[in-house]
Amino acid sequence: MQRSIGAYVINMDGSSDRWAEVSSQATLAGIQIDRVPGVDGRSIPVVERSGFNEKKFLRRNGRQMLPGEYGCYRAHMRALQAFLSSDYENAIIMEDDVELRQDFTQRAAAILQAVPSAEVVKLLNHRSKWCRTVAVSEYGDEIGRCLHGPQGSAACYLVTREGARKLLRSANDIEFPYDMTLERGWKTGVSIYTVRRNIVELSERSTVSQIANRAEYRAVKLRGVRKIGTHLLRMLEYARRIRYALS
Repeated sequence: MQRSIGAYVINMDGSSDRWAEVSSQATLAGIQIDRVPGVDGRSIPVVERSGFNEKKFLRRNGRQMLPGEYGCYRAHMRALQAFLSSDYENAIIMEDDVELRQDFTQRAAAILQAVPSAEVVKLLNHRSKWCRTVAVSEYGDEIGRCLHGPQGSAACYLVTREGARKLLRSANDIEFPYDMTLERGWKTGVSIYTVRRNIVELSERSTVSQIANRAEYRAVKLRGVRKIGTHLLRMLEYARRIRYALS
């Protein structure tokens, strides 16, 4: 089962130090990884962003999309395409600030065996509150769906070929940041699960974001009455999340 799982790491061309570190970790862990070149969103003018409606994103998120977020989104689409061009049956897609562990692929394979209906399994989250466990792998990893969210982070997830095809087909038009899109199974039609406890963690490299800092996020947020529509949409999304988690 492990041999059927490919491992892809998104890495910007200017971040050779990050690639060297994650490659070293992969070697020590006995994992073969393939590099997926990141996308520099700052080099792409807003008018040239494909599959992106600026007004729709602003209404749904209460802020403008940052260039780094656009680049991140497109890099994950590129990683999914690379996987589908391979002979692997499943893939783990990671960002280059993940700390790899030696039992990583074994646990991922066991998770797929525990939940054969899964098409995406998030292996790392910022939070997993109110997680409804549906299965436990042979390594003791609990897998389920969370009633509370967003959980945050698209830094590491397991995806099947069918899951990748569905994501490319339904998520290619950007409505939310990629980490939120990845959780929206009620919209994409993807059978999405998550681990209750992360099977990998972020490394020290993650302390320096390649997307944006907090000040940049704050600078593009809507304020006051302009954000009422966003709040209403978030309530609707929350209700959909709960219904999906209980399905």
